Amino acid sequence: MNECSLEQQIGLINAIAQGDQSAFEKLYRLTSPRLFAVALRMLRNPARAEEVLHDSFLTVWHRAGNYNAQLSAPLTWLTHIVRNRAIDLMRGSDNRLQTLDDEETAALPDDTLTPLAQLQQDSEAQQLANCLAHLSVEQRQSIMLAYYQGLSHGEISIHLQQPLGTIKSWIRRALDHLKDCVGL
Repeated sequence: MNECSLEQQIGLINAIAQGDQSAFEKLYRLTSPRLFAVALRMLRNPARAEEVLHDSFLTVWHRAGNYNAQLSAPLTWLTHIVRNRAIDLMRGSDNRLQTLDDEETAALPDDTLTPLAQLQQDSEAQQLANCLAHLSVEQRQSIMLAYYQGLSHGEISIHLQQPLGTIKSWIRRALDHLKDCVGL
């Protein structure tokens, strides 16, 4: 979300919680290209990605009051909603997750950040990278597959050839560590 500070983003979500349609429209305009790209990357089908985006924004409209700025940044919260909707859609169909090649990745919308926002994001990314480095290889790989590739626990279990319970434990422990490490 490039033309809006973090405080303004949080303000938009709070306004949506109060039923402000113009705030909803602005949030949609600012975030929909990025969120559509997330859905498209996971689903590899533009029509299904549009469906997921639509359903996700309905969820935002109805659940904006549940957003907690102390738990995540607005774009993280929105991306989580889209990711979960896409996974739900994949579970109900014969879709398979696919990865993008370099050309497709380069074609995704770019949210250019201001230098100050880039510095803040770089600092947060460095902190997260440092925290990820302290995880076991298995935990780090499980987290990356779940949150960066969009795989479900069951898919990670198959991919890593480990029992589902083991995958769930690795992810839960990793999330607990990351939460403590980044100070949430």
